[in-house]
Amino acid sequence: MTTYDILKHAHSGWRHVVLILLIVAFVQALAALIGKKPYTDGHRKLNLFTLISSHIQVLMGLIMYFMGGWFKVETAEAATRYWKMEHLSMMIIAVILITIGNSKSKKVEQALAKHRNIALYFGLALLIILGSLFMMVKNVPGRSFF
Repeated sequence: MTTYDILKHAHSGWRHVVLILLIVAFVQALAALIGKKPYTDGHRKLNLFTLISSHIQVLMGLIMYFMGGWFKVETAEAATRYWKMEHLSMMIIAVILITIGNSKSKKVEQALAKHRNIALYFGLALLIILGSLFMMVKNVPGRSFF
């Protein structure tokens, strides 16, 4: 088994960690925003773990992108275009949104503003990630969502 194969399996498995943390953080922020709950240390830690896990995921993906030579492939086929351009750009945008949301939530004092920032930015990131995964299923034969 090569280093690339190990990274590929780790990247594929780690996405579940990222998705679960992102969904939980988004739902928790939305519920706290609607219920006008205080922003606790538990919220902060969950948001931080979500941020860290998404950064780990994008780092593994970028290493695979350059190790596997994806930047050199032709984009005539839908599957290669998806891996070379669409997946990469959508995931980087999603991680940027997660980073911005976490940063903005730390800068404001009011609990509702913190929850609003997390719900907005993490929610947008979640939509982009889910959209990218659905595009993968559509464009890459033999791949499934799970």
